[in-house]
Formats: sequence, structure tokens, C-alpha cells
Amino acid sequence: MTALLVLDERYSDAIAVALRASGHDVVSVVADAGPRGASDADIFRWATAAGRRIVTENIKDFRPLLMNALAADAPFASLLLISPRRFPRSKSMAELISALTTWLDSDPETRPIEDWLL
Repeated sequence: MTALLVLDERYSDAIAVALRASGHDVVSVVADAGPRGASDADIFRWATAAGRRIVTENIKDFRPLLMNALAADAPFASLLLISPRRFPRSKSMAELISALTTWLDSDPETRPIEDWLL
């Protein structure tokens, strides 16, 4: 199954544009009128309905939303978590784009519900 990603509001749409240019289905919250400006819970619901995995470094807000959905046996959006120490937003986006491309090109059968970008 192809990974459909949504970058949370902390990430530039330029990252999604670069990944789409490589043939990946990636959107960003900042460029999509649907989730733009929405709460984390609303973004989680939107991503769930759209069948997209959320790319975020906001672990403290998105992990509980995922855990609550799993506990309730409810539909959920998977997470791709990013360490801001490993991929600081103040640096070039090239390293993050490269890591996301590698993840997107990996075997989808081995991806856990909650994954970390390394």
C-alpha cells in the first residue's frame, strides 16, 4: 500500500512539493484549506478520513490521539514521528526530504502504526 502523507503545520509546503515531484502523494497542512488552521484533533480526524499518515514532531499531542483511537478501536491516522534534534527546521530541507524519500520507498508492509524517521 502506498503511503499517503500529510505534513503537519510545522513543515513547509516546499517539502511536499519536492516529494510530489518525485512521484509521492504528500500534502501539507499549510497548503490545504481543509486542515489549515485546525486543531491537532481536527487534523487527526481529517488525516484519518483521508487515509493519510501524519508527519510530525508534535509527539505530545498526536501520540495521545492515536492511542485513544486505538483503545477505542476507532479509525485512526498512523504517525511518522520526526525528532527536531535530528531534523531541525532551521537547517536545509534537503536532509529531511532525502529521509522522507527513503522512508516512502521502503516496504510498506514493514511500517508500524507509529514510526520514526531516522
